[in-house]
Amino acid sequence: MSHYKSNGKLLLTGEYLVLKGATALALPLKLGQSLDVEALEENENRIYWNAYKKSTDNGQQTTDIVHDPQPWFSVVLDKTDFSVIETDDKEKAERLSNIMSKVKSLNENIFNDSHDYKFNTLLDFDPQWGLGSSSTLINNVSEWAEINPYKLLDYTFKGSGYDIACAKSNTPIFYTVNSQQSTDNGRIIEIANFNPEFKDNLYFVYQGHKQSSANEVKAFLDKNKDYTNEVLSISEISKIMPQIQTLRDFCYFIKIHEEIMATCLERKRLRKYFSDFEGEMKSLGAWGGDFFIAATEWDDRKVKDYFENKGLNVIFKYKDIVL
Repeated sequence: MSHYKSNGKLLLTGEYLVLKGATALALPLKLGQSLDVEALEENENRIYWNAYKKSTDNGQQTTDIVHDPQPWFSVVLDKTDFSVIETDDKEKAERLSNIMSKVKSLNENIFNDSHDYKFNTLLDFDPQWGLGSSSTLINNVSEWAEINPYKLLDYTFKGSGYDIACAKSNTPIFYTVNSQQSTDNGRIIEIANFNPEFKDNLYFVYQGHKQSSANEVKAFLDKNKDYTNEVLSISEISKIMPQIQTLRDFCYFIKIHEEIMATCLERKRLRKYFSDFEGEMKSLGAWGGDFFIAATEWDDRKVKDYFENKGLNVIFKYKDIVL
């Protein structure tokens, strides 16, 4: 049996402007997804896929090891053409069928033996949270098949690829898409020494509904606007982040970042929905549904009570989730 593990991700700066060449600051997470692959004795031309996720309790991830992982998706595929034979979720099954077809196109040598295969995946987080259920899958499968994960991403989910870079990294990174000067398929990936002294004042809060990254990316690119000045400003903020030494300065720069992105996306700043919050907030990823970061001098209890009273129950401290 072969075992693979990839890290989840959060995008602290950059958001959609990464697609326009902005340098982003991305954070690999302690939460991720594992993959176990086993060649079976049987030869019925089958691939058996079972996906599991760790148990959650009222939205919060449980750390109780006696909780068995919960199955959330299974499918049996034909090993030759990857057609769906049996499944409990047709949409996910078709998506996986497409992924495996693209994997085969990138490495014609796989699945040529006389064995069935069993793939088991285990997510450390709820797949609705937007922490990288797709990117960790792409990276794990790519490692098993010995193919380039960025090419597989381009053939399947699209996107900038920062999440693949996080899947493979154990430290925060600067990430830039630049076809002219690249270290990995048009991507520049650099270690970012981001380890804020005020990390105890930083929280990640889930807004309650997962955004479709593919749909949001398409909608942004369809605008076809010139964002040259915004790209330069966001890149500068990304580079400044590791140099920030105080919570006050951090709040100042995430506010500026949020204002720039709000103008680009023609949306309201997140902070306007939490006018009584003492501190600053910044949207992350696909604005409006996934996680946001909250920076405050409030203690843990006050933060938890505040957001739970707003109906937001999934709250992580920075140091508990970021590698």
